[in-house]
Amino acid sequence: MIRLIKRCLLWLAALLILAPLLLTLVYRYLPVPATPLMVIRLFEGEGLSKDWQPAARIANHLKMAVIAAEDNKFCRHRGFDWQAFGDVLNEFRSDGRLRGGSTITMQTAKNLYLWPGRSYTRKALEAVYTPMLELMLPKERILTLYLNIAEFGPGIYGAEAAARAHFNTSAANLSRRQATLLAAVLPNPRQYDAGRPSAYVQRRAATIQGRISQLGPLLSCI
Repeated sequence: MIRLIKRCLLWLAALLILAPLLLTLVYRYLPVPATPLMVIRLFEGEGLSKDWQPAARIANHLKMAVIAAEDNKFCRHRGFDWQAFGDVLNEFRSDGRLRGGSTITMQTAKNLYLWPGRSYTRKALEAVYTPMLELMLPKERILTLYLNIAEFGPGIYGAEAAARAHFNTSAANLSRRQATLLAAVLPNPRQYDAGRPSAYVQRRAATIQGRISQLGPLLSCI
């Protein structure tokens, strides 16, 4: 019995590593048909609006805004921003609040292969999948994957669906203002609405716009 359990655990471990490895090879060239989050939300009764777009058909305004909002050093790190982690820990020690410190690559790994929620198991798998994405995919492809599968509202996934739903335009034609509003809601797209921005979202969008102008060479991978 113990031998059978060990064998099952080994097969499970192999599946958790090999399946994402093979899928990452596929996603280097082909669109992502669905993610675990999309499927879970669909079974919970939400819709599923998505429309895959290649990098060339997603406005640079949005690429820059997302990097400025989510991960300033995306173009330079190899999946983990250790300085940002240190800042998060220092902030937690000083005031007891723990904010997110995930890079865009970490969020892409989570969105591609894992389930929503918090657990040590999910975090451990995310730590394995993140360097795998960095080793197997160019930065532009990681960002393209992220912008096509990120949740921008209930049942709304990816830049194209978000642009259509919130601004009645395409991802390619997003203005600077529209792009910063979309980036501003990413921390909690189920609470905030880019198309009807609250005062908080508008302030955050303005902050993101100011940050973009300061990043300069940190946007070199776009």
